[in-house]
Amino acid sequence: MSFEFEDTGAELLKLVEAAGEGASDLQAVDIVALDVGDIISITDWFVIASGNNVRQVRRIAEQVEEAVKLAGGDGPLRIEGLEDSLWVLMDFGPFVVHVFHEETRVFYDIERLWSDVPRFNFVERQAD
Repeated sequence: MSFEFEDTGAELLKLVEAAGEGASDLQAVDIVALDVGDIISITDWFVIASGNNVRQVRRIAEQVEEAVKLAGGDGPLRIEGLEDSLWVLMDFGPFVVHVFHEETRVFYDIERLWSDVPRFNFVERQAD
């Protein structure tokens, strides 16, 4: 599985993709990456994913952290929301991962706030 990124070879894109793959490993849904770097100065990318229940949201967040570390990245600088697991925010510095409970994602609709930035959907890699 892979994001449909242009091939830039950047280490950051490798880590963003690892975060998406980690979420996918636990059947997260609607996984997207938003290139917010030109709009805000605190981070370059948002990765957004959803889980069906709070247990799955927590496990997705744990799997994302593990996948990023396996790809050569550091753990998150901070994590918020693990207690409730309705919206877990993982700040990796140059990218931020948002793992939502599906209903919470619909309610906050943060993708609408960033609708003018490039959006990359997580897709299955096509067989050659």
